[in-house]
Amino acid sequence: MDAAAQTALDRRHGLPVTILTGFLGSGKTTLLNHLLTDDHGLRLAVIENEFGAENVDARLLVTRTEDEIVETENGCLCCTVRGDLKRALVDLQKRRANKELTFDRVVIETTGLAQPAPVVQTLLTDPYLAAHYRLDGVVTLVDAQHGPAQLDRHPEAQEQVGFADRLVVTKPDLATPEGLAALEERLKDMNPRAPVRIARHGDAPSNWVLDVGGFETDAVLSLHPGFPRYRRPVEHTPHVESFVHRSGERLDRERFELLLQTLLEWYGPDLLRYKGVLAFEGDPRRWILQGVHRQHTLALGEPWLPGETPENVLVFIGARLPRPVLQQGLDKCAAGVAVA
Repeated sequence: MDAAAQTALDRRHGLPVTILTGFLGSGKTTLLNHLLTDDHGLRLAVIENEFGAENVDARLLVTRTEDEIVETENGCLCCTVRGDLKRALVDLQKRRANKELTFDRVVIETTGLAQPAPVVQTLLTDPYLAAHYRLDGVVTLVDAQHGPAQLDRHPEAQEQVGFADRLVVTKPDLATPEGLAALEERLKDMNPRAPVRIARHGDAPSNWVLDVGGFETDAVLSLHPGFPRYRRPVEHTPHVESFVHRSGERLDRERFELLLQTLLEWYGPDLLRYKGVLAFEGDPRRWILQGVHRQHTLALGEPWLPGETPENVLVFIGARLPRPVLQQGLDKCAAGVAVA
């Protein structure tokens, strides 16, 4: 692809960005080393979003230079950012446009105690970043040995799981088979829309980590096999939980948008991620709902195929979900339900 074609493609779609998160000690640096040395043919720009006085992880990845941007053997870039992530992304984009740097996509590693929401919202809401970058997905690492206790004690760890489009369980050799199975089940309870993969020594396939499409409006909403229509809270009552709604009856669009507006006004801060494939009464097309906290998009998806039965599938992931409000409100949105 020539430079002009690449520039046109970037303007249309934006450079894909992957957010790599996980609690302290979950193995993010090991996975990054795998991405930086894997023969995937991509040129990555890896941003270590570090807020401390000294970034130890960067020393484990590469040798730092004065401008804190270095090139690895496979052509990838690493840089360290303390504080202003937007400024770093703008600087990378401008240097790429001026042909000072060459890269195909960006990976942002958050600190172990960071919540993904601020990074996600920065990428989605800032006009300049939204014009040049495209959020591909959030990948969360969970330590098989210490993950259960971290999920019990730390809301940050729970929110990292709730935001994920992909979940990678690391250090499986340090957990018992029973403990590993229980952790997988717990993660599926908390976030039914994120596939779970076991990775030893950070060996998750690069295309599985990088080609997520978690924020694409035409993405297919898939749940773990056997996931029931209404999910009961798990026994350990996590801070973060999920609610799934399935319905074969078309929705009244006006009622649904009013319900969504009310939900976001009252419960927006507690809604980490929500996504849905919707069938509205009188509309032959499917609609795709994507949201983070109070920010959301409702965009056209692919038409329903001939012979395909339209179905509404909605997943809400968050803290203290108002389950009765969600269930009753969505039931009343059915086009065939009379509302007084």
